[in-house]
Amino acid sequence: MSGVRMLVVGAHSADFVWRAAGALANNHAAGGSSVVVALSFGERGESGELWKVPGQTEARVKDARRAEAQQAADIVGAELVCLDLGDYPLVVDDTGLEGLLRVVRDLRPEVVITHPAADPFNPDHPVAYQATCRARLLSSGAGVASAFETVPPSQLFVFEPHQPELSGFVPTTFVDITDSFERKRQAMEAMAAQKYLQQYYAERAGHRGNHARKVTGNSEIRYAEAFQRVTPQVVSGL
Repeated sequence: MSGVRMLVVGAHSADFVWRAAGALANNHAAGGSSVVVALSFGERGESGELWKVPGQTEARVKDARRAEAQQAADIVGAELVCLDLGDYPLVVDDTGLEGLLRVVRDLRPEVVITHPAADPFNPDHPVAYQATCRARLLSSGAGVASAFETVPPSQLFVFEPHQPELSGFVPTTFVDITDSFERKRQAMEAMAAQKYLQQYYAERAGHRGNHARKVTGNSEIRYAEAFQRVTPQVVSGL
């Protein structure tokens, strides 16, 4: 397997870890290049352990979350870009969109991964989806010569939300992360502000590994991550 240029966009700094760390580690091992964009640090709504510290401040939480995300990104071999747009609510204004566009134009990703369009339990995740889709479309234009810089269109996937059945998520692609699961585990452990999610997503990788085994008949698959393809796949035959 050869690597690709991969972009993962999360509403919060830890989103890429729970849902795509294995795919990122696989891409790095295959010689690909990956960029993770954290639209926010999740400092207000997703840093529960840090807010237990007496006298805690938002600035210190941001610093801690940046450090956690950087450590996790280093573990899976990805570059981290933090746009610091704030969370709960996440608002991607024109400046934020331009920052995301710059990343897309610089990386020229072949694969883009972000949140699903719907999440009844998180107000920021759908905002990240809309911003990512808009940046992706603006970066590729209408497929003709344009008055602005364009890049080739990318494949678009969404990663698995916390409660997939209630978010309209139907997996179309399983990524075997058996060989990279240890790196995913280490990346999850780096996100100390959300320790409560570490066991959940470790178990989820095992569940999806079971599903991938049934699809392929490959008994060596132990762990997998689930994704839903948004853009059609173009092939020469079935």
